[in-house]
Amino acid sequence: MAWKLRVNQIKRVRSMAETAAGKKLIRVDVSSDTICPWCLVGKRNLDKAIAASTDRFDFEIRWHPFFLNPSAPKEGMNKLQFYKDKFGPQLDGVVARMTEVFRGLGLNYNLSGLTGNTLDSHRLIYYAGKQGSDKQHNLVEELFLGYFTQAKYIGDREFLLECAQKVGLEGAAEFLDDPNNGLQEVMEELNNYSSNINGVPYYVLNGKVKLSGGQPPEAFLRAFEAAAN
Repeated sequence: MAWKLRVNQIKRVRSMAETAAGKKLIRVDVSSDTICPWCLVGKRNLDKAIAASTDRFDFEIRWHPFFLNPSAPKEGMNKLQFYKDKFGPQLDGVVARMTEVFRGLGLNYNLSGLTGNTLDSHRLIYYAGKQGSDKQHNLVEELFLGYFTQAKYIGDREFLLECAQKVGLEGAAEFLDDPNNGLQEVMEELNNYSSNINGVPYYVLNGKVKLSGGQPPEAFLRAFEAAAN
């Protein structure tokens, strides 16, 4: 009886290994900025599509920097006033639309607090990627949630470290303490992945299928199929 059980266990393990080996890898390179609300929308929909496809594909998600406002001050500026200056009389419509979209994701869109320079957040995202793509992906989620729903300032060191701690990122404080850490790498990624695009989010799947904007899950599912062929 024990021998038969052992044989069955071996068969199950072998079957699982063969299934895993048969899956095609989908690598998704995402250009994004941590103050882009549609980047959070796109991420949530990408996650839904991935969850519906894990029986067929393996995934590797890599996040790359983009700067919506590269000249933004490091000390930050009032978020609501910034958007008033940017959108003028169209602001109410923009806020209503984003509020509706976020509500559809079960989130509250929050325009309180500060906005500003996102360089340190991109440095931290790069650093997280050195410890694994899953850890990087989870860090991006925490940064988005803090900034868009909790009025956290994306340039605040304590907020960045709080996010790092939540995802188990080791050595984040020491890394951020030196402003040169990750700087060259972020600029190289900006050049390699984001220099020829005009907006984010922007996705490249397996180097050949390209999507932009806060796509619905169905669009990602179709892109997975195309990227796998």
